[in-house]
Amino acid sequence: MIDITDRDTGTLITQISEEQLALLMQELEEESSDDQDYYIDMGTLSLLGAAGMDKALLHTLGAALGEREGMEIVWRRRP
Repeated sequence: MIDITDRDTGTLITQISEEQLALLMQELEEESSDDQDYYIDMGTLSLLGAAGMDKALLHTLGAALGEREGMEIVWRRRP
């Protein structure tokens, strides 16, 4: 499993599968090949939804985003 956390708070948002991570990596911009963080906002969630991201994960990310305009999320594989 892969942990997704809020970069600002360090709070665990959710755990995702390798398939969900692959979709994030395919659809979102990476600054380098070892980049493990992404900026998300409501537009990003719409993009991910159109790309086939499951609704439960979109809802969880949207809830974590809350009233903020955007946020950085970080992924990390569990050992």
